[in-house]
Amino acid sequence: MITAAAIRAKLLDLAARRSEGATFCPSEAARGLSKDWRPLMPRVREVAAALVDDGKLVCTQRGLPAHPLTTRGAIRLARPG
Repeated sequence: MITAAAIRAKLLDLAARRSEGATFCPSEAARGLSKDWRPLMPRVREVAAALVDDGKLVCTQRGLPAHPLTTRGAIRLARPG
């Protein structure tokens, strides 16, 4: 079982590795944690939402502010600017 702490660490690591303003897809975190990554996506979005709520990440969809739990479809995450 992949823990919330492992997902959080992966999301923050991906954000830290990006240049300022660069975004990444939450699926990158899931793919980095499991070969069978698709079932992880709801949990990755939950953990991402907590990080967004805490101000540690920002979430966008098509360049506009979004929230991982209330936005359907593809989202992007990044470090706060």
